[in-house]
Amino acid sequence: MDDAWSLGGLDGGLPEELPASPMAMLRAWFDEGLRAKATPNPDAMVLATAGEGGPSARVVLCRGMSVEDGYLVFYTNYESRKGRECEASGRAAAVFHWDHAERQARVEGVVVRSPAEESDAYFQRRPLLSRLGAWASEQSRPMTSRAALLERTREVMERFGITPMHLLGEGGEVEIPRPPCWGGFRLWATSVELWVGGDGRLHDRAVWRREVGDPPRGGGSWESVRLFP
Repeated sequence: MDDAWSLGGLDGGLPEELPASPMAMLRAWFDEGLRAKATPNPDAMVLATAGEGGPSARVVLCRGMSVEDGYLVFYTNYESRKGRECEASGRAAAVFHWDHAERQARVEGVVVRSPAEESDAYFQRRPLLSRLGAWASEQSRPMTSRAALLERTREVMERFGITPMHLLGEGGEVEIPRPPCWGGFRLWATSVELWVGGDGRLHDRAVWRREVGDPPRGGGSWESVRLFP
């Protein structure tokens, strides 16, 4: 009977003996998604925050992951709704779902700003128009019209001496400083749940939990348990 179930694909997708930390497996899944290119944005994750108006969620891109310390990195306008809620509560949650591989990862934890030098370096790697947009957009604030955003973008271009030729990649390299209101966050995981889909909804699911301290830091030991799907 055991062999028949195994041959039928019902033996699960997680190791029978769960690893001490979930981060290496999460990283492997993430990297596999990037290599497979089965979806346009395999590094996309749903980020959930909560504030006085209740919970809110949106899709952002995971732009970094530390296996050793156990945190994810994403970037945003610090004055956007998610930015303000991250700083007010100090907590956030994220979900990855790789549909092609029937895998899902849920991460909950403590969120703090990334070091300024890390945000500076990432900002300079962004496409030129994205850097201009970071200056032009008052993210999550009311806007009178689409034309207002375009006008603000033109003003930013004039401020930094950017021409249409630069946008076409023909004006030479340009460096624009990072706006003070824009940068990275590190989501330090206190809980990571990994899920693998199974036939008949007999999924394989486990969760790891740990403490990260205040301010958060890596190195803490994880406790894990398998969960009924």
